Amino acid sequence: MHGELVQLRHALHAEPEIGLELPRTQDKVLEAVDGLGLEISTGTGLSSVTGVLRGAGDGPVVLLRGDMDALPVGEADGLDYRSRFAGRMHACGHDLHTAMLAGAARLLAQHRDRLRGDVVFMFQPGEEGFDGARAMLDEGVLEAAGRPVAAAFGMHVFSALLPQGTFVTRPGTMLSASDELHVVVRGSGGHGSAPQHARDPVTAAAEMVTALQTMVTRRFDVFDPVVISVGSLHAGEAVNVIPDRARFSATVRTFSDTARSRVLDEAPALLGGIAAAHGVAVEVDVAAGYPPTVTDEDETAFAVQQVHELVGPQRHVTLPHPFSGSEDFSRVLDSVPGSFIGLGAAPADGDPQRAPFNHSPHARFDDAVLADGAALYAALALARTGDR
Repeated sequence: MHGELVQLRHALHAEPEIGLELPRTQDKVLEAVDGLGLEISTGTGLSSVTGVLRGAGDGPVVLLRGDMDALPVGEADGLDYRSRFAGRMHACGHDLHTAMLAGAARLLAQHRDRLRGDVVFMFQPGEEGFDGARAMLDEGVLEAAGRPVAAAFGMHVFSALLPQGTFVTRPGTMLSASDELHVVVRGSGGHGSAPQHARDPVTAAAEMVTALQTMVTRRFDVFDPVVISVGSLHAGEAVNVIPDRARFSATVRTFSDTARSRVLDEAPALLGGIAAAHGVAVEVDVAAGYPPTVTDEDETAFAVQQVHELVGPQRHVTLPHPFSGSEDFSRVLDSVPGSFIGLGAAPADGDPQRAPFNHSPHARFDDAVLADGAALYAALALARTGDR
């Protein structure tokens, strides 16, 4: 199947789509699983594909998820199958996830008689900031088989850090939550030579940016970390004019519900106090994103066992601490016990420690991992539904 998976992955890579509406991608998935005997349904509010493969018994229902969307990133490298759409790229490897899940569907359909339960294939749009997982949950993906899902598994490839073909797991918190702060500071403008006649929003905003960093180090436990990074800061246009307004935005990463709740409460209060001290007003919009991705310890131990049996223990590592990226598969794991598995997909001819990471316009993912990913998806479903 390797050649067919490569062909599918290249077709997906060449026509990347962003967000919740992925009509070309959906068509390719439907074509890839056509004739496998799956019960297929598509989303109403997004271009999702849900397939149910009925097994030979009444064993547990297992969900396998692959996300399908791309990023608004212009592809920098001249691959033969490079993106045909300017400003769009599969820079996070979701084209591999989709191809691997389609491959698993084909493998499991060929071995349907060994399945002791049902398998739900969750082809999901909108992972990159559009909360596609929640949309699919709202549309009933967990009820697609007509019985509750007992366990759910997702996979993610990495273009750097991990050696090619290495699987990585972590019991408990594996990925951080991701939220945003959008802040507008309103003062009264004036001449730069006479700040006493104005209410300067720039100096207030500058203090706010620094104070957020101090708050993280002084109010939060170093062993339950919080990361706040201001990535956008804007104020004024003329060098000698104090503007009426300054604004900035920050990403907030936390690794527990407790820290997440606290920082999203305390940050606006801190900014309000600084604004009052400067005699300016502040508006803080807290944009809640994805919760932490927390894997079930038993299901993760089960996944590790399948990796060991499939490719050997030498190709598995346990993360010593969570990644600070985030994932909306966390929505699924909040509802169903399961695990999330990383897979090194860096080109074999380079150093993964130096390779461009996911989301880079230079990120490259090697096709060589497609067969292993499809095989692990299938092994997880076969073993978890009762076939040993």
